[in-house]
Amino acid sequence: MKLFGRKSHVPPYAYDPEKEDAVVRSSICTGEQVAGFKDRKTHEFHEVMLIRTKKDMDAFMKAYGFSSVKKEY
Repeated sequence: MKLFGRKSHVPPYAYDPEKEDAVVRSSICTGEQVAGFKDRKTHEFHEVMLIRTKKDMDAFMKAYGFSSVKKEY
């Protein structure tokens, strides 16, 4: 068990493709990126994981079966 290590897995989330879109939110100021899902009606965003590297992005896309993800600023 690591005390100060990074999580090596994508946390589970009950993604509903009929109601939500996969989105990566990117900060204009800091460049920080967060992957998650945005409700199409309410536009509410649910964070799933922080994206620091391409490896993180690939893990997110593989876990939920996406070939590409829309980016929002």
